[in-house]
Amino acid sequence: MQKIAVIGAGTMGNGIAHVFAQYGFTVSLVDIDRSLLDKALQQIGKNLDRQVGKAVITEEQKKKALSLLTPFTDMAAGVAEADLVVEAATENTAIKLKIFSQLDELAPAGAILASNTSSISITRIAAATRRPEKVIGMHFMNPVPVMKLVEIINGYATAKAVTDTIAALTLKLGKTPCVAADYPGFIANRILMPMINEAICSLYENVADAPTIDTVMKLGMAHPMGPLQLADFIGLDVCLSILKVLHEGFGQPKYAPCPLLVNMVTAGKLGVKSGEGFYRY
Repeated sequence: MQKIAVIGAGTMGNGIAHVFAQYGFTVSLVDIDRSLLDKALQQIGKNLDRQVGKAVITEEQKKKALSLLTPFTDMAAGVAEADLVVEAATENTAIKLKIFSQLDELAPAGAILASNTSSISITRIAAATRRPEKVIGMHFMNPVPVMKLVEIINGYATAKAVTDTIAALTLKLGKTPCVAADYPGFIANRILMPMINEAICSLYENVADAPTIDTVMKLGMAHPMGPLQLADFIGLDVCLSILKVLHEGFGQPKYAPCPLLVNMVTAGKLGVKSGEGFYRY
């Protein structure tokens, strides 16, 4: 595995592309929006500069990484020679199914197709292709260049050889692979999102204000960031989307999104990316 295609140039996509290029892989970064590609390449450059400043990499390594990155607005050209395609589009089932149907047609027959989804069924995504045994979840954490975990999710038909290949590849990126079965939310979000939702419910029910709730979790439970602040950084729309997947997938009321979260997303208060969520930015 040497040639990697990353679909989507947003926060996760540019972080994934950054890491693969940093570790010597040839990377095609694909997005239909040229301005988003330009912004992504600028962000990758800034993040590499930050790593040079912290002596994580050298200036030469930074230049090498940038030389390995090529932007594409044409998916067919971007994935034509890929050994692995990592999809990092928005967390929307319909969009992902469409992308994987296209990838199945455009990517080489032997290519592994991975999704960075944080909650959507890999089995369902794989069903949009004629190669379900080569479809797998590769869930990176944000910020990708810093976070060491990659949650690997096996679909119903994912071949063991594919899982082993992706786990070995994850280690080459200096990260730790953790393999999960394909159930709603996998491991990370099945545990994290109900905690965030409960924090929102505590605010909704006037148990305490946002800074107090976050302080209790930081000082009492040694969390580096409180759940409400973390929700702002993840994006409240993303949190709501994942909770809906959990609620629909398990059919249990404990996963029902808090009404306050629903109202905030409806009002466009999405956290850091909109300038306001539980805090102002």
